[in-house]
Amino acid sequence: MQRLDVFQSLWAMERRHTDGMERSLEENVAMIAAAGFDGVSAHGYDPAYVKCLAAELGRYGLRMEGQCFPKTVADLEPVVALAGEYAFLHVCLQADVRPRHIEDCLPLLEWWQRIAADAGVPVYVETHRDRMTTDLFFTLDLLDRMPDLRFVADLSHYLVGREFAWPVAEENHAMVHRILDNAWAFHGRVASREQVQIEISFPHHRPWVDLFLDWWDYGFRSWRGRAGADDTLAFVCELGPKPYAITGRDGNDTTDRWQEALAMASMARALWARVQGEDQAASRDLSLVAGASS
Repeated sequence: MQRLDVFQSLWAMERRHTDGMERSLEENVAMIAAAGFDGVSAHGYDPAYVKCLAAELGRYGLRMEGQCFPKTVADLEPVVALAGEYAFLHVCLQADVRPRHIEDCLPLLEWWQRIAADAGVPVYVETHRDRMTTDLFFTLDLLDRMPDLRFVADLSHYLVGREFAWPVAEENHAMVHRILDNAWAFHGRVASREQVQIEISFPHHRPWVDLFLDWWDYGFRSWRGRAGADDTLAFVCELGPKPYAITGRDGNDTTDRWQEALAMASMARALWARVQGEDQAASRDLSLVAGASS
């Protein structure tokens, strides 16, 4: 059966508080496991770090999304080697190059796809600002040339990057849906048209939360129609520390990002359960109709 795994970003576990206190890796992983997360998202390119992290994850049976930021074809090779050795669920690739022309992107993407296929490791390109995929229109042009390109969809970057007016126009929904139809994993963050990460617990931000829930609903349904019967979809709660997080006069977060990550995890699981339940009900209805007509 298809399943949703909800991960927590280790970057998002950084406090960056003015008191200077940070938890250890061991404390963070234990905290994530105790909260019921299925895994973590973390850098996946440094062998010593990955080995240490994998040992901690193994204590709790957690899985890993490995992030990387390649500038060249060769930069991906050690990452997929680590991904194979430590059984990453997938690699999240932020293409750390900024070509101005589609034709300059294609050789890199094609080689990265070949390396991933040869290694048998899923590698998904993240939609992210200040990367190859920084612009929504440019990324859609990439899809015209490479319709099989697979994304980690972080939609916050496109909402704030394009500064969609409210209410979001149907043409903008359609462009986001096209990204979602190529999404094979999700990074969870809620943006407004002016801020890349807003406080999801503030009541006046609820319209933006609902917008992202609607997009994730579409994305979950799209993935379920494309993925295998026993595949796993990863949703990463990625509420980053400052300067992603909005801070007050004291230089600290305006909300408890850990509590908001737990709330986001609950939202994602509830959304998945609803989508899965509706799919199962529709399948039962079709079976009953087929049985009645036979």
